Amino acid sequence: MVKVNFGTFDKSVTVEEGTTILEAARLLGIIIESPCNAVGVCGKCKVKVTSGNLEDVIQNGKHHLSERERAQGFVLACGAKVMADVNIEVASKHLNETLQILNHGESFDIELDSYINKKYKDDGKTYVYAGEKIIGEEVGDTTELNYGIVVDIGTTTLVATLVNINTGQELNSISALNPQSIYAQDVLSRIKFASDESGLNTMYSEITKELNSMIQKNIEATGIDKKNIYEVIFSGNTCMIHLAANVNPYSLGKYPYTPLLRGGTNLSAKEHKLNIASSGLIYLPPIISSYVGPDITSGILATRLQDRKGTTLFVDIGTNGEMVIARDGKLSSTSTAAGPAFEGMNITYGMRAEKGAIEYFNIEEDGSIEIKTIENGVAIGICGSGLLDIVGELIANKVIGKSGRFASIENSDLPEVLRKRLVKLDGRNAFEIAEGIFLTQKDIRQVQLAKGAVRAGIEFLMNSKKVEADEVDKIQIAGSFGYHLRAKSLINIGLLPKEFEGKIDFVGNTSKSGGHALLLNKKYRSEMENLVKEIEVVELSNGENFDKIFVKCLSF
Repeated sequence: MVKVNFGTFDKSVTVEEGTTILEAARLLGIIIESPCNAVGVCGKCKVKVTSGNLEDVIQNGKHHLSERERAQGFVLACGAKVMADVNIEVASKHLNETLQILNHGESFDIELDSYINKKYKDDGKTYVYAGEKIIGEEVGDTTELNYGIVVDIGTTTLVATLVNINTGQELNSISALNPQSIYAQDVLSRIKFASDESGLNTMYSEITKELNSMIQKNIEATGIDKKNIYEVIFSGNTCMIHLAANVNPYSLGKYPYTPLLRGGTNLSAKEHKLNIASSGLIYLPPIISSYVGPDITSGILATRLQDRKGTTLFVDIGTNGEMVIARDGKLSSTSTAAGPAFEGMNITYGMRAEKGAIEYFNIEEDGSIEIKTIENGVAIGICGSGLLDIVGELIANKVIGKSGRFASIENSDLPEVLRKRLVKLDGRNAFEIAEGIFLTQKDIRQVQLAKGAVRAGIEFLMNSKKVEADEVDKIQIAGSFGYHLRAKSLINIGLLPKEFEGKIDFVGNTSKSGGHALLLNKKYRSEMENLVKEIEVVELSNGENFDKIFVKCLSF
């Protein structure tokens, strides 16, 4: 037996020889991100061996570690087997404390006519109604105490907002990392992870625990009693809704990709162990398709796409690229698997949007570089918005060519200030962004694949409706990640066509703002339930020439 001490948390555990550091951490309830579920392909579970000999740790998967990192004692927790007593330092102790998550989005004037309402009667009791049905009764007049929570369940992040149902006022909002992402980073890997009973139980219990923590923080911040919170809206993609409702998502991963849930329904909050009123409900907005979920239903509602004249393209950019094209109220939708690169995952120095993450990168005319980090912290990595800025600026300044390859280190056409940042990292070309932080050729390929997938989805959707790029009147970019992007970067990397320049609006977290509207007015529920039935779903997997379109969209 050997002892693994996690000094960062002042915890230790005795395990059998050959146990991985990740397994030891999980025995103690210590979170070490392993979004590839310990397959060894993401490189995000780096930890530092601070005492004991490195020879005492048998390391698999070294290809995600630079020579410098290995020399400093870093290993990958998922593949590092402990053969003797060691001390381990974990970098992600403060995982949620500085995470930058957007909690506002475009909306409209909402008429208050909620599904949950309260009536005080002559018998001295207040009755709680869900529609026409009485779901609870309370002694005295408690009609003023009527609250609900809107939850945006993103693949990577969560936002839970406490709302006064009587007035529509948002009282408090809490953001957090979706704990499921520690085990599986994108939708497809999460479907695979949750396809057996054990995996589903992990996914369901982790998100339920986190949501209850967020609800409790909202309660503590406002002094509201949980017994007066009567409804929770779950707004998220189709897979996330399945997992939050404890429904196996396996059918989303195999043809014909049919969701087991259709939404437009209520669940018992008590049965799902949510800490609100015992008679409280969970509302699942209607689902458009297996990969176009209630987050997009909410987004359509928030932006009133169905009411817009002309042609509008709505795009939610994240680990999935979900998009809707609206032509005078007629809606068509599709989705594409962008992968985790936009979230900073699968990127050598990528990280979530936390303190110290490079979020802005600009090259001036003289080649000098301007960098901004979240909370002005010392640069320690690159988040998604910074990544697209970096790649976009390097393309615009010919450091990266159309094929995605770096320019030659000897390229005399580049300004010296840029040329000297082109270096060899472990024998391969890389660009030094800041001290100790590099963009590699592999990273560029990840961006190409992600942006190529989203652009191909946009092209295919427009082609299906015979719409040319210059015929689109307005482009709405939704989502927390999308809100932090610059239109310039999206066009520089070719994620959006040049014809969209000057037409792009960033509409924010419409999954949440649309969920807010569903909480406050019951007519929007029936409206969206009917509208979803009329939305045409364009399946990329069945489309002719999609592969050719995708390959074409890979080039910058």
